[in-house]
Amino acid sequence: MTAPKPTRTTGKKPAARPADKPAERVVAENRKARHDYEILDTLECGIALVGSEVKSLRGGRMSLDEAYGRVENGEVWLLGSDIPEYEKANQLNHKPKRPRKLLLHRREIAKFAGQAFEKGLTLVPLRMYFKDGRVKVLLGIGRGRKAHDKRQKMKADTARREIETALRGRGGRGGR
Repeated sequence: MTAPKPTRTTGKKPAARPADKPAERVVAENRKARHDYEILDTLECGIALVGSEVKSLRGGRMSLDEAYGRVENGEVWLLGSDIPEYEKANQLNHKPKRPRKLLLHRREIAKFAGQAFEKGLTLVPLRMYFKDGRVKVLLGIGRGRKAHDKRQKMKADTARREIETALRGRGGRGGR
């Protein structure tokens, strides 16, 4: 009987993904939504897509700028989002601005979307991303900001940023 051969290591550790955070790849982000709306709550939901839409998303082509959510007949729909046509799909392509169904449980729809309907709040898509190979939408429920609210928020953000840079500048850089 011969002894097993020792395995050779290259000195590099295998790339390990942290178990607590699954891989997410952001396709589109609605940065303007955080400026225009005060986001009160968020919810991750799935979205019903056709194959050419998924292919187009994998290429990183998507716009959430004018998108919003609406509840119709107990279902939540994403309206106004633009997924451009996939060039290689020929006649099996999709319409770029078609309404897309968001996949939520009934109790989530009742709680989340019902809250939007009762209080006059808006369902705003904040981000679209791939999570474990599936497309997900981070949907926020928000209250529209008035112009003076936006200005106050910008002032507060600017002040916070200046404080952070001042504190960072005083840090241990050896008197620079």
